[in-house]
Amino acid sequence: MPIPAREQHQAIEPGPFILEADRFSGGNRRRLSGPGMRTFLGIADVWGLGEADRLRVLGFPGRSTYYGWVSRARAGQDLELSVDTLLRISAVLGIWKALRILFDTDAEGVAWLTGPNDAPTFGGQPPMRLVTAGTQDGLMLVRRYLDGMRGGVFAAPNAADADFEPLMDDDIVFV
Repeated sequence: MPIPAREQHQAIEPGPFILEADRFSGGNRRRLSGPGMRTFLGIADVWGLGEADRLRVLGFPGRSTYYGWVSRARAGQDLELSVDTLLRISAVLGIWKALRILFDTDAEGVAWLTGPNDAPTFGGQPPMRLVTAGTQDGLMLVRRYLDGMRGGVFAAPNAADADFEPLMDDDIVFV
């Protein structure tokens, strides 16, 4: 049976999940690039990332390009990073935020990020391996995993779950 033709074409209005095109304009990227790069550098210092790891996280810019970004960001000069680089920095900021929420100290967050992890997502490898793999997918996988942990999912059972007893229908009381 053929699909009936549509009589009228309706434009889809921007909604909460449709990004405005100017979000990625040069002006917005310039506004975000310097602060984003400075913040990335601070996080990379806390995480102990060397030059090679920083370049991979940022999407493999050339060394001279990277050091130009660093110099301009630190000097407060105009800087316009690509959408890809800004998305990578955004993922790093999301990982940083989640670690700060989930752990009492930066050292504990770094230990989780750099230590072996038996969760199926990581297969025994440190999450930092995905962060520094050079792909947006690796960054986003770690970010989403941590966001899930903040929301109570994705975490393997641990000591806090040892005495957990699920609620039963009889436990729910309506007043």
